[in-house]
Amino acid sequence: MKLATFTENHRRRLGIVTGDTIVDLAATAPNLPQTMIPFLRAGEAAMSAARAAVESGRGHLPLAKVRLEAPVPRPGKVLAIGLNYADHVREGNRPIPEHQIWFAKQATCIAGPNDAIQIPKVSDKIDFEAELCIVIGRKCRHVPAARAFEVIAGFMCGNDVSVRDWQQRSPTMMMGKGFDTHGPTGPWIVTPDEIKDVHALPIRCVLNGEVMQNASTAEMIFKIPAQIEHLTAAFTLEPGDVIFTGTPAGVGNFRNPPVRLKAGDKVRVEIDGIGVIENVCEAERGETVIL
Repeated sequence: MKLATFTENHRRRLGIVTGDTIVDLAATAPNLPQTMIPFLRAGEAAMSAARAAVESGRGHLPLAKVRLEAPVPRPGKVLAIGLNYADHVREGNRPIPEHQIWFAKQATCIAGPNDAIQIPKVSDKIDFEAELCIVIGRKCRHVPAARAFEVIAGFMCGNDVSVRDWQQRSPTMMMGKGFDTHGPTGPWIVTPDEIKDVHALPIRCVLNGEVMQNASTAEMIFKIPAQIEHLTAAFTLEPGDVIFTGTPAGVGNFRNPPVRLKAGDKVRVEIDGIGVIENVCEAERGETVIL
């Protein structure tokens, strides 16, 4: 299935994408939770009810008539692994890491598959990073690699937008990786049963029509089971947590001359078997907000 969060007629709710339509779960399965994290917490019972809703043939809306939102609009945790594709490591003239390198992005960085990416007032060194994202489906701790796929709800596209000068000021990378809107995700969550081999998916980043990154998830240094095992050795993962699994070579920072995102740019992330997100960059207004 393709699990989506969407807005239609000013109401945000859950749906299942099938072809060029989306099944409105609020209409076809009104007893189900209508936001993604409670839905994932409900487990296999919710998944089975959603499948039945699709099979009922009711509640179909034209996909073109709704707005797709970030599948998990406000994750509890957003985690990302650095230097996880060998060619990306080499383009930065670094050694292959012996251990996994993790950092946290902020939950407020999450944006939808077609939302704007803000170019912040405080930097012009903004970069793109096409990534495969994992969505956690079960609360878990100390998960061995052999059982990692038991805790995964599905996969989606992501763009680990990076503010390079802020990133390089601190070894944690937190500030440069967590700006608002700098985590576009979507367009939906593809459940694992639809993916034959998640480590054999072509992944691309296209900037203003030019292919900048073109690789395969097969090139990951630390595969997804190893990532789940490593993270859960330290702390609990929960339904709706989002994991960015690394980016391949071709980022703007290591090009000569460097390529920076700027207002008006259109950046597209494509992963075969998952989908496409496409975001236009806009200048941040930078107004003070106190609520």
